[in-house]
Amino acid sequence: MSGKALLIKRYASRRLYNTETSDYVTLEDISSFIRDGRDVQIIDLKSGDDLTRQYLLQIVADHESRGENVLPLEVLTDLVRSYTTQAQSVVPEFLAMSFDMLREGQSKVMESMANPMSSMPGFEAMKAQQEAFIKAMTGGFAGGDEPKDDTESATTELDTIRSQLAAMQEQLAKMGKKG
Repeated sequence: MSGKALLIKRYASRRLYNTETSDYVTLEDISSFIRDGRDVQIIDLKSGDDLTRQYLLQIVADHESRGENVLPLEVLTDLVRSYTTQAQSVVPEFLAMSFDMLREGQSKVMESMANPMSSMPGFEAMKAQQEAFIKAMTGGFAGGDEPKDDTESATTELDTIRSQLAAMQEQLAKMGKKG
């Protein structure tokens, strides 16, 4: 999430006040702030109680009641059961870890969409081979390195290219057998 939590104050009239923009907001506004990556904190102006959990649950309930079902019935049932069983201590940690994994997975999907080839088996080996080949062909100038004059260094680079090429051919052969 980004930065400091947006402070929302709830007045006695139950109206919600955005302290950043000095105006009143609705639950839908708060939901929008959260979708935009903001953390929010909702406090009762009179008592100082933190009401964030209560309002976040209300937002989830509103979305679910409008047919925007994200939580399967079995999950909701298990959540209710967890409040009355020993699982109560494990469930919050499990849910937090699950959502962390989901966010991480989404992040990786977005990265792979930026470079679809990166998820292809053998991509890293192919990339390394291309870099080594270009470096060998340009005498080391492509990577900004100093040119290599000794043949021992060139031989080592060619051996590296050969071994990477062999590894890539082996991976491609394995992929061909699977298909």
